[in-house]
Amino acid sequence: MYLTGYNSTMAYLTEEKQKELQDIATKVRVTIVEMLTEAGSGHLAGSLGMTDIFTLLYFHTMKHDPKNPDMPDRDRLILSNGHITPVRYAVMAHAGYFPIEECMTLRKFGSRLQGHPERDMLPGVETTSGPLGSGLSQSAGIALGAKMDGKKFYVYCLMSDGEHQEGNTWEGAMFASANKLNRLIGIVDRNYIQITGNTEEVMPLEPFADKYRAFGWHVIEVDGHNLEAVADAIQEAKSIADKPTVIIANTTPSKGIPSIERDYLWHGKPPKKDEKDKFIAEILASAKE
Repeated sequence: MYLTGYNSTMAYLTEEKQKELQDIATKVRVTIVEMLTEAGSGHLAGSLGMTDIFTLLYFHTMKHDPKNPDMPDRDRLILSNGHITPVRYAVMAHAGYFPIEECMTLRKFGSRLQGHPERDMLPGVETTSGPLGSGLSQSAGIALGAKMDGKKFYVYCLMSDGEHQEGNTWEGAMFASANKLNRLIGIVDRNYIQITGNTEEVMPLEPFADKYRAFGWHVIEVDGHNLEAVADAIQEAKSIADKPTVIIANTTPSKGIPSIERDYLWHGKPPKKDEKDKFIAEILASAKE
C-alpha cells in the first residue's frame, strides 16, 4: 500500500472516506485493547484518544510506503510522548508494516514492539522516544536539515499536553519559529490528563494556544475526533509559508470506551483479562452510534 501526501485534491474528506477511516479506527482500538491486555502493562487512555488522528495520518495524510519505509521523500512522524506507542504500532500493523498478530508481542522480551518505540528495532519508526519533552526539538532539527537540503517532506511531531510542562519543548518551539520551519506541523493531544491527575491542577498550561502564538507559531484548535476538521487543519498548516504550525487537538482520553472516558487513572493502566471483552464491546457499540 502506498499512500500519497495530502494535496489540494484532498482538501476534504468524502463521506465514503470518512466511513472507511472510522472503520479502521474502530479496528485499531480493538487491537490496542487486545495488545495491552496481553502485555499486562501499557498506556491505554492516550492511545485510544489519539487513534483517530493516527488513522488519518497513516491512511489519508502522510506520504509513506509500508513496503519501503525508508524512502527518502517520505513524511516523518515523530512521536514525542512515546508511552502512547501502542496506537502507533496498531495503526502501522493495520497499514501493512508488519503482521497484526505481532501486536500481541507488545512489551515482551525480544519483541520489536517495546513499551516505548525504538528506532533501530522497527522499520518506519523515526526516533527512539521515552523521555518526555524531547520530540519537538528532534522534529525541529529534522525539519531544519530538510530545509537546508531543499527537501519537501513534512515533519509531524505528535506531543502530549502534559509534556509541555518540560522546558525543552519550549526551546524547540522557539528554535522552530526562529528558523521559519513551515514544513513542521505539531499536533498536541490536548486531553487534560496526566498520570497524577488533571493537567490544569498538576501544572496549568492555559492559556495554551496563546503561548504558542507568543512563540511565533500558527495555531489551529480542533476537535481531535472530527476527521474532516483535523484534515482541514493539516491542509491549512501546509498553506502557511513563514512559520511552523501547531494543531491543538482536543481529545477524549480512552475514547470509544464510555465507562472509562476522561478518567485519568487509565492514563497508564492496561485492561485486565476480565475487562477486555467488555471494553471491546463498548468500542464496537460506540462505533455504531
